[in-house]
Amino acid sequence: MQKHSDKPTAQLLSAALLNADIRDMIISPGSRNAPLIIEFTNQPAFNNLSIVDERVAGFFALGMAQQTGRPAVLVCTSGSALLNYYPAIAEAFYSHIPLIVVSADRPQKWIDQGEGQTIRQHSVFKNHSWYNTTLSETGTEQDLTEIKTAIETVFERRGPVHINMPFDEPLYNIVEKDLPDIGNIQTEFPDKIYEVPFLEQFEQKWQTSKRKMILVGQHQPSEFLQLQLNKLVEDPSVIILTENIANVTNEKFINNIDQAIFSLDDDQLKDLKPDILLTIGRNIVSKKIKQFLRKHQPKEHWHVEKTALPPDTFEVLNQHFDTAPELFLSQFLFLVKPIASGYRQKWLDIKQKHKQLHQQFLQQTGFSDLKSFELISQNIPDKYMVQWGNSSTIRYAQLFDYKPDIIHYSNRGTSGIDGSTSTAAGAAYASSKPTLLVTGDISFLYDSNGLWHKYLPDNFKIILINNGGGEIFNFIPGPSQTGALNDFFVTKHRYDASKLAEMYHLSYQKVTNLDELQTGIQKLFATNNRRQLLEIDTKKVENAEILKAYFQNF
Repeated sequence: MQKHSDKPTAQLLSAALLNADIRDMIISPGSRNAPLIIEFTNQPAFNNLSIVDERVAGFFALGMAQQTGRPAVLVCTSGSALLNYYPAIAEAFYSHIPLIVVSADRPQKWIDQGEGQTIRQHSVFKNHSWYNTTLSETGTEQDLTEIKTAIETVFERRGPVHINMPFDEPLYNIVEKDLPDIGNIQTEFPDKIYEVPFLEQFEQKWQTSKRKMILVGQHQPSEFLQLQLNKLVEDPSVIILTENIANVTNEKFINNIDQAIFSLDDDQLKDLKPDILLTIGRNIVSKKIKQFLRKHQPKEHWHVEKTALPPDTFEVLNQHFDTAPELFLSQFLFLVKPIASGYRQKWLDIKQKHKQLHQQFLQQTGFSDLKSFELISQNIPDKYMVQWGNSSTIRYAQLFDYKPDIIHYSNRGTSGIDGSTSTAAGAAYASSKPTLLVTGDISFLYDSNGLWHKYLPDNFKIILINNGGGEIFNFIPGPSQTGALNDFFVTKHRYDASKLAEMYHLSYQKVTNLDELQTGIQKLFATNNRRQLLEIDTKKVENAEILKAYFQNF
């Protein structure tokens, strides 16, 4: 017999997680969650990790689940500890990443009674989670039903759920017994298959349209989807727009959306308006494509994604196909055929022209954020996983091309800067792939606790773009007119990462010019057996002016 906590609900939860083959437990230390710690650490089948900072733990778990496709379990004590998960919970909700939050709580009689570490924990994530429950303390049949429903929901919805568990003292008692038999838990939910007569009405619209756009948002790597899109783009009436986090690419795709359309005037954009817009996947980075399609709306917008939250991003959604894109396209490709049109070529002509201007501008550009991203894109080795920070980092990243076997991720569910490092660390831990985090200085400093644990693999690398503040606010219109630009938008600073690198045992380089940068990048990727940080210091460069000139160049 194995050792267990004497709390019946802890035993039920342990049995249910094992039944569902959920193994990854990210535990933050505490006292009220002692029954959960005892229960999980006495189960050899669980992969128990200890991360002190709950906000870091939340994003670390998110990175793990992003890579494994399986739910990760977060475990914390009572009180404000639970609230620190919220940024990661919101990101998981909008990025469709499965997380199970398990919070210890005090008995209901102590809520609002001045007891320490006691807040209203029940359904605290209700606006950004798919299921919320507070168990009893006795382990009833209803408790088991609630646990099983929460686990089934996390698999069906691919998002966060919350199980709140009150425990009265004593908290540390241990018993030896067998776990209860809890019956089956459903963890497989088949994709929806649409009937051919239903799809034929969309096939008829597709075949009569000479201007069709497929816009691929954030998506897990999929060789099958890549092949399907390669087939579709052979149709001269179809143009496919992607971003790097879509993880599909083709010379006939528009892989750099802002590079293609940022400088086009309204008449030019109107001429590129699609009749049918088919969107695949999740969030789009490019603000310009959103503005374009909101102003010049297609007649039809169809979205393909297995989700209960189909996004009406362009305010003209006609149809949501609630299934995996690969399954939908497998059916749809049998129905449609290429038709004569000049629509695709019109887009590709713009792409070719702007690509030449892009290359000419970069040849004349010196050390800067823009030049740094060019060198980064050219030097990332094959088969790397890249985790991109948010704000200006992910936007710069869209201007460049990458080797097709590089995999791209970014926290675009809420697009926050708060957990980029922690997410990358969790993803690196869960994946065997060498991992590169490219991040900005504000995001890196904000999430510096993301390196405060012992689970960072040796093949983890960081490129830190340190331009001395939130450089994006120097580019977007508005902040400079407020009189509060440097202190409250850009937040200028003089810090570097040398001391943090020393504290977290990262091999460290700092570069301040183009020659150092070229050497530093080569050194960064020369080995995969030690954790490294390359800091690119561009604080003395007018990066916003260079980026503005870049777009004016078109």
